[in-house]
Amino acid sequence: MKEAVLVAIGGNSLIRAGQRGTVDEQIENARVTASHIADLAGMGYRLVITHGNGPQVGSQLLRSESGSSQTYTQPLDVCVAATQGEIGYILQNAIRSELRERGINTPIAAIVTQVKVDKHDPAFQDPVKPVGPFYHKEDAERRRDELGWDISEDAARGYRRVVPSPRPVSIVEIDAIRRCVEDDIIVIAVGGGGIPVVAEDGRLTGIEAVIDKDLSSSLLAVELGLKRMIISTAVDCVYINFKRTDQAALRDVTAGKVVEHLREGQFPPGSMRPKIESAVEFLARGGEEVIITSPYHLAEAVKGEFGTHIRKGD
Repeated sequence: MKEAVLVAIGGNSLIRAGQRGTVDEQIENARVTASHIADLAGMGYRLVITHGNGPQVGSQLLRSESGSSQTYTQPLDVCVAATQGEIGYILQNAIRSELRERGINTPIAAIVTQVKVDKHDPAFQDPVKPVGPFYHKEDAERRRDELGWDISEDAARGYRRVVPSPRPVSIVEIDAIRRCVEDDIIVIAVGGGGIPVVAEDGRLTGIEAVIDKDLSSSLLAVELGLKRMIISTAVDCVYINFKRTDQAALRDVTAGKVVEHLREGQFPPGSMRPKIESAVEFLARGGEEVIITSPYHLAEAVKGEFGTHIRKGD
């Protein structure tokens, strides 16, 4: 049976820097990303696709708040569900088109996915997950004062709204996702880190949060028993001393070494840190390799010619 790999796509892969994030822009960006995903399918891999939703869920929240005088509002968990549908639709159409151009008839499906979290997770008292567009400092502070937002500077690119980001505990639809993988169906799942839910009295109840998609992707890869995970992001590889004169690329590195870099404070929260943390967790729980690179170099990275490769070991 062909090897199954998980490919985690960042929400910013669909909305590029400087774009408004229109549907047409997202469709075009998805087409580019899908072409590289289709290359992996053409190489014989079974694929599990996950994706972020930071820009999209922020926009969904804005729509809900702005239209509150005329229609019902949506809590954050419902906003996550809505963006799963939106992004899943865009991605599955883009990937299907690229596959057919290559003469590949593999079916593809998007699964609306819930992820359990602990309602006592300390993250609910310390919002750090950026969502929505970037703002100048003055605009962000005005929205904080008028709308009660928590805001934070995001990787020196501007200011964004931040929301709670609890750790994922388990994936509710794991059996359905596993069946898709076993049946050689390309599956899009755990969008935006999954819809955050808590178990109460035998029922699942939504809770307002955004789960980090890289941590949920790592959990999904572990629960599926995968050996390899690919994290697609805005940079070609992982760097230490990022954007400094002594910046250096990490190409082939052990989990132990990246943990050392983590302890040195190399990777900022809300940016590269969760990707590295998810990679380390995946390798500690049975994974063999994590590749981090841009969507343009997925095939090259899988061949070992590009990106950052993190493997087990000290």
